[in-house]
Amino acid sequence: MFKGSIPAVITPFDGNDVDYDSFAKVLNYLIDNGSNGIVPCGTTGESPTLSHEEHKKIIEEAIRVSDKRVPVIAGTGSNNTLEAIEYTKHAESSGADAALVVTPYYNKPTQSGLYEHFKKIADMSNIPIIIYNIPGRSIVDMTIETMVELSKVKNIIGVKDATNDLFRPLLTRKYIQRNFCYLSGEDGTSLAYLAQGGHGCISVTANVAPRLCSEMHIAWQEGNITKAQEINLKLSSLHNALFIESSPGPVKYAASLLGLCKEDTRLPLYKIEESTKKEVKKTLKELLLL
Repeated sequence: MFKGSIPAVITPFDGNDVDYDSFAKVLNYLIDNGSNGIVPCGTTGESPTLSHEEHKKIIEEAIRVSDKRVPVIAGTGSNNTLEAIEYTKHAESSGADAALVVTPYYNKPTQSGLYEHFKKIADMSNIPIIIYNIPGRSIVDMTIETMVELSKVKNIIGVKDATNDLFRPLLTRKYIQRNFCYLSGEDGTSLAYLAQGGHGCISVTANVAPRLCSEMHIAWQEGNITKAQEINLKLSSLHNALFIESSPGPVKYAASLLGLCKEDTRLPLYKIEESTKKEVKKTLKELLLL
């Protein structure tokens, strides 16, 4: 079972090229500061703009650099089922611990289409699969009923829930009759998600505040609710600052201020506004991260 603070890792670029040296630096920073896992090639990793070759190499590098210190949950989703199968099988053969598969964006499949998409990927692999439900970006929302049916597939083992609907984990837990991993995909409500039965968070903020994010989850797991709430309150301004503009623009700028990598993103994402930079920098200073 995956739990705790799991960063959705940024993909550093140098101009338009993947910066693998900085990627290793980021990974070591995250692991050394208490992260409970890593997710390469997710939304925060700008996966839609990666070539097939880059995508696979980033997964391989994440596995190599992490060296079994923490689990690697490889982003392997696509709106092309065959491509998602290819990425998932590659992650499995490379040694990833699980695959994070996003609901197919742009196509707008029906619930039957979603079921068949995920079942086909699961049937073609043995790696544990986590459903990534993010209607705000994919414009399709997996219903609880569909997720319940998919939970009956043996290697579909959990969900990254980025709906921000805090009633949903309660209802999902009520109807899924097996151990299932519940991970939040929303930093701002991640503590509330834990209170509804969640196990952890796949986090943007943990890219730049991994120690604080990890400590919040540890406090929760140890039953120190007051401490968890205090850390959550402390992190709230950073959660907000990192989403003033489309992620991962702000978090990459924050990482650049920490000396982890350049702030470069790939088009269609573009450099963030000076006003956003000012807010991000101010928040990092308030948290004594700068």
